[in-house]
Amino acid sequence: MKVSDYIVEYLISKKITDVFGYPGGMVTHLMESFRKYKTQISAHLMYHEQGAAFAACGYAQSSGKVGVAYATSGPGATNLITGICNAYFDSIPTLFLTGQVNTFESKGDLTVRQRGFQETDIVSMITDVTKYACTVDNPVRIRWYLDYAFWKALSGRKGPVLLDIPINIFRSEINPEELEGYTPSESYNIIPEEHSYMIWDKLSIAKRPVLIIGNGVKISNSEDLICSIVHRLAIPVISTMLAVDVLANNPFYYGFIGAYGDRTANFIAAKSDLIIALGARLDVRQVGAKRENFAPDATIIRVDIDEGELQYKVREDEIQICTDVRNVLDGITHILNQHKPDFYSWISVCNTVKETLNGYDERRPNVLMSKLSQYMHNGTIITTDVGQNQVWAAQSLKIKDKQKVFFSGGHGAMGYSLPAAIGCCLASKNTVYSINGDGGFQMNIQEMQMIFREKLPIQIIIFNNSALGMIRHFQEMYFSGEYYQTIPQGGYTVPDFGAIAEAYGIPYKIIENESQIDELIFRQNEPCLIEVRIPEDTYVFPKLEFGKPNQDQEPLLNRELYERLMQL
Repeated sequence: MKVSDYIVEYLISKKITDVFGYPGGMVTHLMESFRKYKTQISAHLMYHEQGAAFAACGYAQSSGKVGVAYATSGPGATNLITGICNAYFDSIPTLFLTGQVNTFESKGDLTVRQRGFQETDIVSMITDVTKYACTVDNPVRIRWYLDYAFWKALSGRKGPVLLDIPINIFRSEINPEELEGYTPSESYNIIPEEHSYMIWDKLSIAKRPVLIIGNGVKISNSEDLICSIVHRLAIPVISTMLAVDVLANNPFYYGFIGAYGDRTANFIAAKSDLIIALGARLDVRQVGAKRENFAPDATIIRVDIDEGELQYKVREDEIQICTDVRNVLDGITHILNQHKPDFYSWISVCNTVKETLNGYDERRPNVLMSKLSQYMHNGTIITTDVGQNQVWAAQSLKIKDKQKVFFSGGHGAMGYSLPAAIGCCLASKNTVYSINGDGGFQMNIQEMQMIFREKLPIQIIIFNNSALGMIRHFQEMYFSGEYYQTIPQGGYTVPDFGAIAEAYGIPYKIIENESQIDELIFRQNEPCLIEVRIPEDTYVFPKLEFGKPNQDQEPLLNRELYERLMQL
């Protein structure tokens, strides 16, 4: 059989139902193979390779399977790079298949820039942002390459892999029964039993412990375990932004930490005497630029599968455990039947902080976001873009049980939400709500055609302030209000989104005030574009000034109130 046919059969054997890509000369054999097997796997035509890459990310995030995107050589391959970076930084298991010129026309060791048309060395470009990338140079090794790529994508800290395949390899004939595969020999750290008891011992003597849960809890499918542990321990929990959906309705959850995080969560971290960080990177956005300011009186235990992340310490004396977070949660679950510590007085303090600060930073976009979320159905997925809309979503969405929220976290890529929603929708076979700002939406606006073509039930929400709001805020703070390229007067403009929706054949609604939001705002089983008009001068608050401790965010609290909360 042809190598391209074998690749498609291999994907089917992995129970992958949908892949995403864009046509090109070097992937024509792969495209033809997808056509042959179209009753078993759907190859979805996107309208930009970046859109295909983000859709693969969304498919993987929603399904837990490997997301797959393909593109031709040269510009097709390079257009995937932003999505590859997104998958790498957010630990999303993805396989990228790029076409390449025939091996006999490749430049090889020649010092010319290019020999074949659209020849580009994509492997060298993305080696630092993939777990594995190589050029397939031998057709009889294709099974080994695929086995190894899938294993790398899913093992340890998950992430993207790339196979660059010359067109003559795609069309080569092979005998599948003679192919050799790959059997993993590497293993990842399993937590010794004594580590679980050490954590338990620390919890038993702590007076003000707090769990910080991060994206690692979602990636390791540990939501059930953490929910059970929190319920049985009655212990305060805070999260990173990427994990706001894990325990959103739990009475012991107090919000997300960080520069744009909830004041309540930041105060609780500052007042704690023990922090157990589970699958949370504790990067600058989460703990602040001066890491020594973060939870100064707390013992810090960090659990992360990536040893590299643990090298970036918060404190020299922090306790580090390098393993899958699920191993730790399993260990704690097994010893929960022992004497349970009582954190009632600490919970009372946390509730007082929460009640005191309730609604303090609520502004019009937060109110609109909150009300919109009331009509988002249970069990659905929400994607957000990057910018103010992302923070408003994290702060104010009323997340229901079994709802998932996906962000572009570490890479912070504008243009993520819409194509990621496509991948999520096809994986979940359910409605998806895609939240955007007017800036990020325009970066992959072309994917509306794909949504219209396949009649996907994606509810597109644009918070339109006719500005690049987050950068506009920076300009106001640091450049005396010289809003160059961020507002209409500075050269940034937005189109008529209603006219665009009409051009793409997608129903359109506009919201200018809260009273226009009701149970009929979203359409069932079909796409819709909803434009939420907000003023140009919007802000994300609270916001941390560089170098300050997390809990002392802008706009500053009255000093008397601040000290009272710190002394609780």
